[in-house]
Amino acid sequence: MAIRKAVKGTAAVASGGLVAFYGLTQLTEYRKRQARLSRVEAVEQVNMAFQDELPSRQAQLTALRATQEFDVLVVGGGATGSGCALDAVTRDLKTALVERDDFSSGTSSRSTKLIHGGVRYLQKAIVKLDYEQVNMLNMRPKSGGTPLLIVTFPLCVRWWQLPYYWAGIKIYDLVAGAQCLKSSYILTKTKALELFPMLKRDKLVGAIVYYDGQHNDARMNLAIALTAARYGAAIANYTEVVHLLKRVDPQMGKERVCGARCRDVITGQEFDVRAKCVINATGPFTDALRKMDDQKNPNICQPSAGVHIVIPGYYSPDNMGLLDPATSDGRVIFFLPWEKMTIAGTTDTPTEITPHPIPMEEDINFILTEVRNYLSPDVEVRRGDVLAAWSGIRPLVTNPNSKDTQSICRNHIVHISDSGLVTIAGGKWTTYRSMAEDTLDAAVKAHNLSAGPSKTVGLMLEGAKDWTPTMYIRLVQDYGLEVEVAQHLASSYGGRAYEVAKMAHVTGKRWPIVGKRLVSEFPYIESEVQYAIKEYACTAIDVIARRTRLGFLNVQAAEEALPRIVDIMGKQLTWSEQRKRPLTYSSRGRLQATCLYVGEELSAAKQFLYYEMGYKARSEQLTDTSEITLTPAEVGRYMKRFHKFDKENKGFITTVDVQRVLESINVYIDADTLHEILNEVDLNKNGQVEFNEFLQLMSAVKKGQVSANRLAILMKTAEQSLDQTEKPVSVDRSGGGV
Repeated sequence: MAIRKAVKGTAAVASGGLVAFYGLTQLTEYRKRQARLSRVEAVEQVNMAFQDELPSRQAQLTALRATQEFDVLVVGGGATGSGCALDAVTRDLKTALVERDDFSSGTSSRSTKLIHGGVRYLQKAIVKLDYEQVNMLNMRPKSGGTPLLIVTFPLCVRWWQLPYYWAGIKIYDLVAGAQCLKSSYILTKTKALELFPMLKRDKLVGAIVYYDGQHNDARMNLAIALTAARYGAAIANYTEVVHLLKRVDPQMGKERVCGARCRDVITGQEFDVRAKCVINATGPFTDALRKMDDQKNPNICQPSAGVHIVIPGYYSPDNMGLLDPATSDGRVIFFLPWEKMTIAGTTDTPTEITPHPIPMEEDINFILTEVRNYLSPDVEVRRGDVLAAWSGIRPLVTNPNSKDTQSICRNHIVHISDSGLVTIAGGKWTTYRSMAEDTLDAAVKAHNLSAGPSKTVGLMLEGAKDWTPTMYIRLVQDYGLEVEVAQHLASSYGGRAYEVAKMAHVTGKRWPIVGKRLVSEFPYIESEVQYAIKEYACTAIDVIARRTRLGFLNVQAAEEALPRIVDIMGKQLTWSEQRKRPLTYSSRGRLQATCLYVGEELSAAKQFLYYEMGYKARSEQLTDTSEITLTPAEVGRYMKRFHKFDKENKGFITTVDVQRVLESINVYIDADTLHEILNEVDLNKNGQVEFNEFLQLMSAVKKGQVSANRLAILMKTAEQSLDQTEKPVSVDRSGGGV
């Protein structure tokens, strides 16, 4: 759910299951702004310029080329860059934004999905008397009537921890003042176990419940960018900066940044975008653009990697999360329900800056170990239950304005170089709106731009118009969508859900009437792929990772949906057959380098899932033959099962073998599905499953590294049926793991 009407002190929220707080600034700042300009009047003035139709990406590129000079050019399409573009365009500044990948393709889509002030900031503020941490708390959400609240437990296993954390959390509430989301409270051990039955009973004293907001980060980011476009900003993804443009200022006698040479990544065409002010909002890549300005500029970004994993929803209650404030190495672990799954994370380790961070197996296992520490022994935490995993790079920065350049700045910094390049760095999702306001205030002052104060407090974002809490019922009644699908569309697109529903194709079934799912266990439908193109999706990765969140929720489900996604996009964007060409593998089972070519869409998307969404870690575990830990009796049992399919004693089985056995017991599965099932186990990708591969699979199932594998269940069911001459129940897809 999402709030889509203005609430005092905050903004209306947008699409994507967004419990969005677009007015995350201090109340004192808001009151000062009220004295200068009526917020209601400002919003009404801005709404008059709102465009109902989004320009196409090609039209946006044309605007970038044709405009003689923009007031502001923002480089970076994450939360901060998109926020800057929206703040600028609603101040009536002629605004452009370029992003070398997709909107929210970096850190902004790989967060913990929380909008919060951070309990850890409060703890440091008190223990270390750190005023900067107090400032971070002041930027937490102060109100919002938030229907999607995450209730988190700081677990108390020692008697003194309960009053200690209670006092701290009450200060957390106090900082929010009268606009606190909801007041925190203490739970007894009995009540805590009633609300969160998965908790470990031993040594638990009690728990404290406090409230934070949650959102769909990638869709929130997209909503901000699309809103900027609707207000007239020229925005383009897959458009990179080649170098900065400079000219000599006759009054100052020195070079000033006056724009950027850009390249359309898809076509390779280059063009100049001129602007009075260039804003560097590139997150972890801040230093790269700063060095384009001046090679002598020191690095200020100190990247830190945060890994998250996704496990099935049954690991946590539907509306309650958990916070472990004291893990084995001192880091904070969150354990949160999200999109009907459970997110656990995050790690915090130094890393190299890369556009494609990879979750490492040791980080995944660290999170699983910590999760085991506070869940009941009845809940077996298995490696195979990890459905997806990702790593995001948090751009911690040192302040170039400070004499102590070694000190990490926990807040955001705005820096203006001698040549006029404005850099915004640091911060977090919760503070993105105030970061954008600070950045534009500094840019307007430094470049003498003609603009008034920020107008984004109370500004409605993409999808806010026409949204109501019950609009999903209209989607069901008017279009014949499934209830789950209708709820998803209303949450993800707000008032724009009607456009998605109108595109939905007839299913040919009695119910639902329209809305063909991409995969059976998720509410994403085919018309969302068509609508994603209107939202500037250019690749299949854009769809599985950011327009929908399928790649972040279940890697195997995303891979299963890819052929259909590529087919739909190919027809809409008139792709060649080469661009839709299937994936190819090397003899070692690794994706070949040619799969990285932009023309091979399906291959590139599978490469993304393989490396960035956690598939690689799973594959490497299964290919380690030293990990087979089966007893001789188990090996004998599995050999018997294998030979029921390998009648000719070839030493391997193919789809033909499996299909023959299944048909003999009156179970029919189409060839494409069978190929997918065997491909999950076929580690060397030679189109067949050898006996050793089968043993590795069963060993991994035994240890919990792989859960509910389709081939394992299928072969076991078939064996039982053959032995008992009984017709088995058809096997449904169970979720798999990475």
